[in-house]
Amino acid sequence: MELFFSTEIGKERLTLRGKEAEHCAKVLRHKVGDTLFVIDGRGTLYRCQISEITLAKKGEPKVECSIEERSVGVGGRNYSLTMAVCPTKNMERFEWFVEKAVEIGVDEITFLKSEHSERDVIKMERIEKIAVSAMKQSQKACLPALNGMTSFRTFIETCPETDRYIAHCEPGSKVNLQDAVVPGHDMVVLIGPEGDFSPQEIEMALKAGF
Repeated sequence: MELFFSTEIGKERLTLRGKEAEHCAKVLRHKVGDTLFVIDGRGTLYRCQISEITLAKKGEPKVECSIEERSVGVGGRNYSLTMAVCPTKNMERFEWFVEKAVEIGVDEITFLKSEHSERDVIKMERIEKIAVSAMKQSQKACLPALNGMTSFRTFIETCPETDRYIAHCEPGSKVNLQDAVVPGHDMVVLIGPEGDFSPQEIEMALKAGF
């Protein structure tokens, strides 16, 4: 099933704009009267019928649709998964991570700046495009919340009260994540940079209940 993405949604109508509209009308050659399936990134799937297509030489492409059916809570579950990750130096590898995280249904991704980070700037517009594409390709209806670069200390101090886990390379007792998680519980997972979190950061996280 081909999915399209829109946030311009009313009670009876929705609109595809820009690249989504162009892909719909120019690439896939959909016509007025065709049925489309559209997701809003918040868990709702819409079955629609195209009512109008605008592909003027000047101005933004636009496809207007009438909503025929809503399916709410598509792919929903009774817990949330947040990943706080230090971006890798190799941006292609990090973009691959974002793609796979969206495909498996991560609810929120925060990009961390730690003491050993080799990257402290993220092009959020590109990351958002990758996330939307992965959502559609994997037939998901939910788009993760994407939070820009956040300092490690700020994240630890503002982290919600959930089950908390940190992956690090320091000596000590370790357990596999799959053995530690409690089914149905909200959780946050911290992943460090290539050089790992610093000992001070690991200590800070452990004291905070990770």
